Amino acid sequence: MMKAGIKKAALVLLTGIFALSLIACGGGSSSSSTASAGGTEADSGAEAISTVGPDNAVAKLEMWTFVELHSQFYASMLEKWNAENPDKTIQITFTTYPYGDMHQKMILANQSGTGAPDLCDIEISQFPNFMQGQVQFRPLNDVIAPYKADLVPARMDIYSKDGNYYGAPTHVGATVMFYNTEIFDEYGIDYTTIKTWDDFTKAGEALRDASNGEVMITSVDTAGSDWLWLAMASMGEDYTSADGKPQVQQPSVAKMIKMQQGWLDDGIAMVSPGGHVDMEEGFANLGDGKIAAFPKAMWFMSRFLNYLPEMAGKWAIAPCPVFEEGQPRSVGIGGTGTVVSTQSDHADLAAEYIAYAKLSYEANLEIWEVLGFDTCNTSIWTDEAVTGDTSNKYIAYFATNPFDTLNEIKDEIGKIRVDTIFPAINELFNLTLLNNCFENGAGVDEELEYAQSDLELEM
Repeated sequence: MMKAGIKKAALVLLTGIFALSLIACGGGSSSSSTASAGGTEADSGAEAISTVGPDNAVAKLEMWTFVELHSQFYASMLEKWNAENPDKTIQITFTTYPYGDMHQKMILANQSGTGAPDLCDIEISQFPNFMQGQVQFRPLNDVIAPYKADLVPARMDIYSKDGNYYGAPTHVGATVMFYNTEIFDEYGIDYTTIKTWDDFTKAGEALRDASNGEVMITSVDTAGSDWLWLAMASMGEDYTSADGKPQVQQPSVAKMIKMQQGWLDDGIAMVSPGGHVDMEEGFANLGDGKIAAFPKAMWFMSRFLNYLPEMAGKWAIAPCPVFEEGQPRSVGIGGTGTVVSTQSDHADLAAEYIAYAKLSYEANLEIWEVLGFDTCNTSIWTDEAVTGDTSNKYIAYFATNPFDTLNEIKDEIGKIRVDTIFPAINELFNLTLLNNCFENGAGVDEELEYAQSDLELEM
């Protein structure tokens, strides 16, 4: 087991790594900015500031984000809001801080009761830190109500407490399976017949034999827990209990890790270069055709376009396998909830704007077309003008239509609770346990027992 001092230091590092893995994320206005168009300041440690909206606006607001691209998106939606609401115009000064700095500043502002912005992005793994005690965010139930019938319930629930919604989500983050159709076609294997993990294993064995071990069906992660989230969601289990206590000795978690150990032993899978596929080494591994399939949230679509443009038409999107047919085939991973501070002098107007900017049809259309995220507003999913637009860069890239899979798994997208112990759980799994199991062949049950003991001490 890790010593406490090492654990604390590792936790700081992991929180940043985990955040990066989840980041995915006009006329009559005045604008000044120190940000570049690429929006790299959030990663480099610099602050990016821009002001958007008319100087004679009804309300002047401040908003904090940790990704410059988010600020650009909100600015675009602000211009649409102002055009549609001339009696409720808004000017917003956006500040993009480094991930850790922004969340720490927000915590201190809440504790002191002063200095909080009107609006703020809170990354999903940080959200529990702001739900303890008396919540200092305005409930959003009233402004969410007009859109609620079209929103994915599991995604809304993540940012709720005691019946109140406090965060407006950006995307669903539905986990799907990405299949390299070129590889499967070359070796005569039909990926569409894969429904269970047993099917997946058999396909891996067939691929190993047909390629003489040159191509493996997948890679397993030592620095990411996507596979485990998928397993827990399929079996209705969770890392934590309803009261936030760790319970990591879950049958689903043990079953998944043991199955992956078997894949490694049988030569049908490799350990992910760099720890997981969402890394430079992982992109290279995909581009070299070393693995044929892997599960990832749908926001990973943009990674293909950014890092593997030459593979257009070669990758298909499909539901994930399960242990037994009939189990849920997806889980929501990652996300950002935007909150309205109770310190705001214009909290009601800020809430009305952010609901429009993130939950309306217009907002979700832009979220899809610009960011390539699977939208929380499902009315987009069935709009043929959107789903049938073959000129869209994401639809054009993949061999299957992403919306076909989304609509198929619409009612099967589970969620994993994100409690205050969550960063410590990720630390143990992503820095220690998975590496021990996959690189060193450690016993899964013993490692889970050690992790549970450590986490109980952490509490």
